[in-house]
Amino acid sequence: MVITDPGEAGIVVLCTANVCRSPMAAALLARQLAALGVTVPVRSAGMISSGDPPHPEVISVMASYGIQIISHRSRIACAADLASASLVLAMARDNLRHAAITEPGAWPRAFTLKELVRRGEQIGPRPPGEPLSRWLLRVHTGRERTSLLGDSLDDDVADPAGGPLRAYADTAGLLDNLVKRLTGLGWAHAEPHP
Repeated sequence: MVITDPGEAGIVVLCTANVCRSPMAAALLARQLAALGVTVPVRSAGMISSGDPPHPEVISVMASYGIQIISHRSRIACAADLASASLVLAMARDNLRHAAITEPGAWPRAFTLKELVRRGEQIGPRPPGEPLSRWLLRVHTGRERTSLLGDSLDDDVADPAGGPLRAYADTAGLLDNLVKRLTGLGWAHAEPHP
């Protein structure tokens, strides 16, 4: 069964250059949502450049997951992307800060991937019939903008750019695990609301 949530305008996955972490996370998330029968657009974007291909290591690692991203080209997230997204997933706090500054209205539905999984596991999965926006507001409750300051091992997915192939593979493994946990929380038990 394919579920289209009418409250979901799409997901934007954000990192720095949009050639490594965010394209990997977006591809893994789109695949996991499709496996659950959920139709939600998933796009990735960055903060600094447009038109660049993914790193060769990213292409290689994603191919090992059966995902082809050779045609991906980086793009810069604009305020309209962030304003229209039902969810903004940042790879690190600096990316989340960028989203919150670029589009302040995105703050209640913008999280680092690690933060959203952690906070979502604390409040529990989205129940059937609850709109994603309502679940995200429950996850958001109690957050302070001061949490955007600095870097955090708890919130940041380290950027493997420039590192060995093993670092890219480790990052993809971490992202795959986080994406599976997130989709289990946000979509596995939910059905579209009327």
